[in-house]
Amino acid sequence: MNTVFQDYALFPHMSILDNVAYGLMVKGVNKKQRHAMAQEALEKVALGFVQQRKPSQLSGGQRQRVAIARALVNEPRVLLLDEPLGALDLKLREQMQLELKKLQQSLGITFIFVTHDQGEALSMSDRVAVFNNGRIEQVDSPRDLYMRRARRLLRDSLGHRMFLMD
Repeated sequence: MNTVFQDYALFPHMSILDNVAYGLMVKGVNKKQRHAMAQEALEKVALGFVQQRKPSQLSGGQRQRVAIARALVNEPRVLLLDEPLGALDLKLREQMQLELKKLQQSLGITFIFVTHDQGEALSMSDRVAVFNNGRIEQVDSPRDLYMRRARRLLRDSLGHRMFLMD
């Protein structure tokens, strides 16, 4: 399992290629192989053209995709995304939601997406776990979670303005 954090945790002094290849370097993968693997990971997130830039030269959405590429280069079976869209403006957040969903489907790996945004949770997920004080209150499909509203906590946190369409 690999993790993508809200702040992306990119090394500002390294090129994008070296940022993505960092975990492979720590594992002892030779330079030629790790750069080839990092380039492939950048291609998966549509950023093959930024490999020699520094993080400060990229947009917020591009930095997020670099962080995702860095996590994917290790070929995890599970990717934990911890509030990955929290630092993005609304328009970019919505665009990245679509991109993440497409990426997850094309890779066929499990994404665990941590968010405090109920709308984001419902739109991004196949299954949603609702936590309260560190305990799981309910796990369900987004539609069933919304429709059942099994507990007052869920009803209050989801509100009455949301609706789901088939």
